[in-house]
Amino acid sequence: MIALTTYFAGSNSVAITWITIIGAFAFGISGGLAAVRGRLDIFGVMVLAATVGLAGGIMRDVLLGIRPASIYDWRVIVAVTLSGLTAFVLRGPLIRWSSSVEAFDAIGLSLFCVIGTDVALQHHATPVTAVLLGTVTAVGGGAIRDVLLNRVPAVLREGLYAVPALVGSGVIVIGYEIDRINLAWYFLAGGLCFAIRVIGMVFHVNLPVAPVPGAPRDPGAPESDADTA
Repeated sequence: MIALTTYFAGSNSVAITWITIIGAFAFGISGGLAAVRGRLDIFGVMVLAATVGLAGGIMRDVLLGIRPASIYDWRVIVAVTLSGLTAFVLRGPLIRWSSSVEAFDAIGLSLFCVIGTDVALQHHATPVTAVLLGTVTAVGGGAIRDVLLNRVPAVLREGLYAVPALVGSGVIVIGYEIDRINLAWYFLAGGLCFAIRVIGMVFHVNLPVAPVPGAPRDPGAPESDADTA
């Protein structure tokens, strides 16, 4: 059985490192842009970029009882730093793209659910635990971002947020179980996660919500474009 981290011949760390770097950068931009929309200063933008880019992996590693790898890798730190600077410097055109936060978040979600599940399986997690830890890796940073911005976390109010991560993580576990893991399988898992998330974003698909007559607007819902321009 060949894991993602050993798929590239001769190296156990290249794949996991680069997926982490790219995912951290994408998540970092989503966090930085959310901070810009929340009227935070440059320090706040950098803090949210780092939080979203690093928190999910740190949570996973803590739950696995291993040293959080991302905060000891200068390349990952540089990635989240650059993502914060990118969000701040290019805030004008990026904010004018109304779905910028959600788009970068979807990229990070897809990459992190794959790598989070792989890392969990490499540390001998059971299939169910690996799916849960892959999902935690994918949604953890975004949840903390929303809490810091005084919003109900998207993972609790958007049905197609955690669901795509669960699907992507589940596909990785299935690949392990049937001994069919290869690079294409990982693209399949990440692609499914991304596609489901985009469908939810574009068509506003969500899980059922209990109706409450006369209830006020959800305080955690994102502001309108007019409010955040």
